Amino acid sequence: MGIKVLVVDDSSFFRRRVSEIVTKDPELEVIGTASNGLEAVKMAAELKPQVITMDIEMPVMDGISAVREIMGKTPTPILMFSSLTQDGAKATLDALEAGALDFLPKRFEDIATNKDEAILLLQQRIKALGRRRIYRPVTRSTTPTPAKSTKTPASPQLARSVTPAPAPVRGTVVKRASGKKYKLLLIGTSTGGPVALQKILTQLPANYPHPILLIQHMPAAFTPAFASRLNGLCKIQVKEAQNGDQLRPGSAYLAPGGMQMMLERGGAHGRIKIVAGSADMNYKPSVDITFASASKISGRETMAVVLTGMGADGREGARMLKSAGATIWAQDEASCIVYGMPQAVTAAGISSQSIALDDMAEAILRESSHG
Repeated sequence: MGIKVLVVDDSSFFRRRVSEIVTKDPELEVIGTASNGLEAVKMAAELKPQVITMDIEMPVMDGISAVREIMGKTPTPILMFSSLTQDGAKATLDALEAGALDFLPKRFEDIATNKDEAILLLQQRIKALGRRRIYRPVTRSTTPTPAKSTKTPASPQLARSVTPAPAPVRGTVVKRASGKKYKLLLIGTSTGGPVALQKILTQLPANYPHPILLIQHMPAAFTPAFASRLNGLCKIQVKEAQNGDQLRPGSAYLAPGGMQMMLERGGAHGRIKIVAGSADMNYKPSVDITFASASKISGRETMAVVLTGMGADGREGARMLKSAGATIWAQDEASCIVYGMPQAVTAAGISSQSIALDDMAEAILRESSHG
């Protein structure tokens, strides 16, 4: 039996289009379609799909409300379709906060350079989500305290996250610091990254002693909104990186979508260089690119963390960092939405620790206190 998929969209044309793509893969099966969020909530309970594809703007009940209802009643992996606009970015981030696990542009020409590539990517995303079992969203006891009053209040849904089913082996917990000294923290991620980054960054104090470079696979229209949202929630400062930014302790710099973020010498802690990158790069931004540039500048004084995500982006950059003496950690399988990128660095023997998401911020703080 294939992975059972429920397709939700108010456009009959788009429902047919997505259904045709899904059923082309023998490992996938469309078991139903819904034209609005209310139908989706009912059909999710009745049909028990393993993955739901969800539009955002729909009559009767919108996609964000539907995600919230489904995750509260019958938790199911949900893939959102979004427009690549400022409003679409905000709505997609709201959907991820409500419990959706991933998103793709609704215009398939924005997904990939050709039709076949776009079809394959959609099928791969659905299969990756369908292999994960999830439980109800929970509010952890470690929910961060509100951010500084000078920042924009964050959405109340931000503390909600989806807990993946536990794997047989849990990641290790770092009980004591290694004693190494650091000057830079790098974090690379993809699918599931927005929630994972939020969970980690909201636990860092305003006086966190190092600059942080964040590489999240995300379209250009989304990264300004994501950086702004994180900045409103976190005690540290978070911004979308700009060419020439001087790195400062207690500040996080999010790689802009559609571009590549590199580190170069300049100032006390280094300077950011933003470039377009080559057209044949699979990821813009790419974790490998940023990690590789940091290996030449900060080397052994760097800590790099690879979080949840599809594929293997970050493995080769992490290999270069490790060769330069850097410390590499990976998120453990149990807490990943997709155990792809962390598995790549772990299987290659590059990471020294596999750490659960709930424990990652504490481990980073303990290790960074010696920097």
